[in-house]
Amino acid sequence: MKLTLVSSSLDVGGAERVLSIISNYWAAKGWAITILTFDDGSQAPFYDLDHRIDVRPLAIESQDGYKISLFSIQDHLERIQILKQAIVASRPDVVISFVNTTNMLTLLACWGLNLKTIVCEHVHPASNQLNKISKLLQKLIYLSADLITVQTHAALSFFPADRYKTFVIPNPVELPTSAAIESQLYTDDRHLLAIGKLIPQKGFDLAIEAFAQVAHNHPDWTLTILGEGEMRSTLENLCVKFGLEDRVFMPGVVKNVDAHLRKADIFVLSSRFEGFPVTLCEAMACGVPVIASNCLSGPREILHDGIDGMLVAPENVEALALGLNRLMSDPGKRQYFSHHAPKVLDRFGVEPVMAIWNRAIEQVLKKEVKGSKTKRK
Repeated sequence: MKLTLVSSSLDVGGAERVLSIISNYWAAKGWAITILTFDDGSQAPFYDLDHRIDVRPLAIESQDGYKISLFSIQDHLERIQILKQAIVASRPDVVISFVNTTNMLTLLACWGLNLKTIVCEHVHPASNQLNKISKLLQKLIYLSADLITVQTHAALSFFPADRYKTFVIPNPVELPTSAAIESQLYTDDRHLLAIGKLIPQKGFDLAIEAFAQVAHNHPDWTLTILGEGEMRSTLENLCVKFGLEDRVFMPGVVKNVDAHLRKADIFVLSSRFEGFPVTLCEAMACGVPVIASNCLSGPREILHDGIDGMLVAPENVEALALGLNRLMSDPGKRQYFSHHAPKVLDRFGVEPVMAIWNRAIEQVLKKEVKGSKTKRK
């Protein structure tokens, strides 16, 4: 099997993490894997890739973020042509693309090539950052895809089964292999942990405000947020506002996420919206008690409220603070969640999810995908 995967880059990010996991899996099975990226390859991939994977940077990055509109397609013609030539040169059985704007450019590049195409959505489509015209173009261009993968059943309604061929494939979750704890990561306090880009979607401002409401009741607890992004100064100012400069830490992007997870006492997901948060699953796989916003997509299909984690109302600081206070005050509840949480791997571990991927590819090649195909676990 020869697969060509298309991504804007191989930098840190949820889609890139998933791409690395599935690419490594297929490469280990002896499949020929080519990854085409829009960047110039000057930066090494953030996530480890199997040495047998052929990574081909195309140096077609756009300063406008690859926005697609009725007026911008002409501007993208050269990029589309370069991408088309690279796809043809890779001679794939199937082309798989990641994230909406990259998906649209890939489908346009594959136009007329008689290739099987799969495009992958990585947030709930209703919450993407496309403008109205771009969303309309997305729905038109996606009609040419042989398959659209979404990460949750909640996202299926965005692509009606009478017009689109869809398949639910959750993100695969790898259990972090390192059990090492770096002694200088934290103080000796109890630890709340959150992970993600410092962007509005992730709601770290909500997490800081909620922590501020309960911090005085729990003087031995700290909050660490791993990641980098546009909201750093805003979040730092919030910490100053609430007098939490010595209790909230933002060390940036780190490679040793597993060490942080194994040190955490509670994992906090405060997102305003999601696709399928891998970090939530990784925390559960490590046995970390989790509290998550019951946002538009993802958490409610991952954890069972009150059994292996806690769901709270989305974008609600008071609800998050109440949930945090309850969980921080109850070591028995934390232990209960910790015991049940690793079972998430039974549903979303690499092997069960890759079995869904392989079935989807097989059906695309056999032209058997008709309407929505889903796999509930």
